[in-house]
Amino acid sequence: MHNNKEFEQLKKDYKVIFNTAEGKRVLDDLSKRCHELVTTHQKGDSHESAFLEGQRSVYVFIKAILQSKS
Repeated sequence: MHNNKEFEQLKKDYKVIFNTAEGKRVLDDLSKRCHELVTTHQKGDSHESAFLEGQRSVYVFIKAILQSKS
């Protein structure tokens, strides 16, 4: 795991990358591919639900980093 100084630098790196035009396009694509705005629940298939929620959690993590104050 990262120490606090490394994590703060990593957050800055995320913001630099995703604040470019290219990064914004990639983030928009990830929003769709990672199911930001739709349910990940697959009735009768807990494994698929878990897989899709795993994808979504990565996107949610990136968005949280980008929205953080520091």
